[in-house]
Amino acid sequence: MEKVQLRNSSAVKTPCYLYDLELLDSTLQAINAESTSHANYHVHYAIKANANPRVLQRIAAAGLGADCVSGGEIEVALKAGFPAKEIVFAGVGKADWEIRLALEKEIGMFNVESVEELQVINEIATSLNIRARVSFRINPDVGAHTHAHITTGRAEDKFGIDMEDMVKVIRMAESMPLVDFTGLHFHIGSQLLEMDDFQALCVRVNELQAVLVREGLFAPNINVGGGLGIDYDAPDAHPIPDFQAYFDTFRRGLQLREGQQVHFELGRAVVAQMGSLLTRVLYVKHGKQKRFVIVDAGFTELIRPAFYGALHAIQNLSVPAGKPIYTYDVVGPICESSDTFARDYALPETRRGDLLLFRSAGAYGETMSSQYNCRPLPATYTTDDIQNLA
Repeated sequence: MEKVQLRNSSAVKTPCYLYDLELLDSTLQAINAESTSHANYHVHYAIKANANPRVLQRIAAAGLGADCVSGGEIEVALKAGFPAKEIVFAGVGKADWEIRLALEKEIGMFNVESVEELQVINEIATSLNIRARVSFRINPDVGAHTHAHITTGRAEDKFGIDMEDMVKVIRMAESMPLVDFTGLHFHIGSQLLEMDDFQALCVRVNELQAVLVREGLFAPNINVGGGLGIDYDAPDAHPIPDFQAYFDTFRRGLQLREGQQVHFELGRAVVAQMGSLLTRVLYVKHGKQKRFVIVDAGFTELIRPAFYGALHAIQNLSVPAGKPIYTYDVVGPICESSDTFARDYALPETRRGDLLLFRSAGAYGETMSSQYNCRPLPATYTTDDIQNLA
């Protein structure tokens, strides 16, 4: 996004999302360069990270599959061109209509998260006379070095099936005429930057595979989820995550059986750095001790700071280099005190009308936007769109 030049800033409707599709293409090339060197590796893009149609079409064209967590995501994935057989469907609360849709579209597999869900899938598959391919999400009880709200693999988390119940649920599936057991699924959290977290997952997967061997069971597919993080602090220095280290961690760490396929569900690592939120300064308010930059974007457009305490790098596009630096609280217009993007943040002297860019917002930005306070949803542009505005 260093290359963003606004020839006519008055033509840009803010707040809006700005997507660098060239960087997205480079990221996809890096993923394919590393993953396709392993014949049994399959990468599924997590639709929940960003469901913009132009983004999805680009990712589908690059040959990735899709990781969906709702019936709506299955529909947009199919519309964008993802093959049904390359779709995996996860989520702790799949509704009957979503299960029916997935069966009728003949998706690749369900990532099943409870015995109760398995029973409902069996009932619906039987009523439709359609085979259901199921993989069981096993809770590996592996803690990850990330925010508590996005840690998903501990024993007390709501996701997945307890390890002690793994064999029981596989046997249960095998007893169901229209259910095919296809593998095991894991996911320990998001925004993970330490390969040790993924190595710990490999150790646990190997332990569980040993249990399967003792029981005479075989899992054709091992799905290790996603979770690879990105550099929010220095997006231009590290625009593409270290996919080589990520995939090599599983290559070295997993003890696979002959014929097993390995699946990955990457979201943030694919799209976060290619997206930014563009916003305009409404006011610079001077308090007794603080300066506030009040912008026209709020947590309705980018909820991560309010939700997770996340900090996105902020650039002032309107001020040339060399101007005096001040510290500001950067806040939005929403009638909630949590509508704050940054506190005591260093920016060049900022004025009403300046354009600010919140970086690394391509993941969980537009897709989590809302119309709270009756605000319109943000517009979206590519970098080429912006450059061509007259």
